[in-house]
Amino acid sequence: MASATEDPVLERYFKGHKAAITSLDFSPNGKQLATASWDTFLMLWNFKPHARAYRYVGHKDVVTSVQFSPHGNLLASASRDRTVRLWIPDKRGKFSEFKAHTAPVRSVDFSADGQFLATASEDKSIKVWSMYRQRFLYSLYRHTHWVRCAKFSPDGRLIVSCSEDKTIKIWDTTNKQCVNNFSDSVGFANFVDFNPSGTCIASAGSDQTVKVWDVRVNKLLQHYQVHSGGVNCISFHPSGNYLITASSDGTLKILDLLEGRLIYTLQGHTGPVFTVSFSKGGELFASGGADTQVLLWRTNFDELPYKGLNKRNLKRLHFDSPPHLLDIYPRTPHPHEEKVETVEINPKLEVIDLQISTPPVVDILSFDSTTTTETSGRTLPDKGEEACGYFLNPSLLSPECSPTTTKKKTEDISDLPCESQRSIPLAVTDALEHIMEQLNVLTQTVSILEQRLTLTEDKLKDCLENQQKLFSAVQQKS
Repeated sequence: MASATEDPVLERYFKGHKAAITSLDFSPNGKQLATASWDTFLMLWNFKPHARAYRYVGHKDVVTSVQFSPHGNLLASASRDRTVRLWIPDKRGKFSEFKAHTAPVRSVDFSADGQFLATASEDKSIKVWSMYRQRFLYSLYRHTHWVRCAKFSPDGRLIVSCSEDKTIKIWDTTNKQCVNNFSDSVGFANFVDFNPSGTCIASAGSDQTVKVWDVRVNKLLQHYQVHSGGVNCISFHPSGNYLITASSDGTLKILDLLEGRLIYTLQGHTGPVFTVSFSKGGELFASGGADTQVLLWRTNFDELPYKGLNKRNLKRLHFDSPPHLLDIYPRTPHPHEEKVETVEINPKLEVIDLQISTPPVVDILSFDSTTTTETSGRTLPDKGEEACGYFLNPSLLSPECSPTTTKKKTEDISDLPCESQRSIPLAVTDALEHIMEQLNVLTQTVSILEQRLTLTEDKLKDCLENQQKLFSAVQQKS
């Protein structure tokens, strides 16, 4: 067992939200943390001493999910107000708004290359958006209840989703089809994600379980029962060897996936913990929950020399190469009960020099937005101006639009002409606004038709099942 210096340590508290924390994500450079909350705000925390925190004001209801783009130049958020927003994470906070879902949006997720965004909603759909053109691409419909979460695989070829219909579905992004389905008769998954290599998925269950599946052979690899409350969130360590879980029982648990056991139980929150995430390098992780506090932890245990662990695993599994989750196939799905040799860490019981950060908060009221609906793209000039827009991934820019240009534009927003200075006739502006209103109505109509089609398919499925039962009953009698 690791010594005390190798145990995870709580480094800082961040205080600023007025309600429960629902989601959080580290910036790719590891210098900032974005958090979402029931208080309808996003907050951006800087790890530098005495740095200001930014509070982004705009959503009209609970913010349910937040994520940085892979390059860190965008921040996506989902909300119960049925919208998705893309923010520029700076002190001006310009945003673009996506309207297509007809119910609260539960999650956002960028593809690894930053070209696509997947959104999951209580309208039973997953929608995929192009970040290059800022437009809706397609919907994925097969779930029969609210979709809680949708995540891209590391290579972007698959999407995994979980729903309150008690299924986890794997989708092929090329042919837009559901290619795999994992069902659970007990509870539903609150959260699901791929491991860093993309060969496995892990689910956080409302039935207090954590499950790890191999998507290549459709096999349940590991089944952990270590929490006494529903599991709300999980996060893989970048090595793929560890998994951290957040639960309504008020604890975080760290699982060693190579050993197949619980290694740490972390106390620190008061009340349910709703979200947890490792930083991109794995040296830090953060958690948030009902107590409105964001806790920043230093991992430490991932810095252990792995030779000793490798020897133990090699002796046990007889592999020629270092063991990995990909190589471990238990004969049967086996539950892991909490063991007495696990380490419990409660920062409140330790006398430590803890930094409690309540930095000055700057409220950012966004002054401008671009609205994108399911049936329309951006109503902005194209070519160079569109390709160099605020919200594009630097890696997607055309040669004539250098990243320097984009950076200058994002930093010099105040130099842009305001609405009153633009030479656009009022009649044209009114006409464009009318067109946008009509497109919004059309979007709502299409979404309602999609919902009705889904209901019709569900009823047809029920009819076919009943017909099959009647046919079987008649055959048995005859």
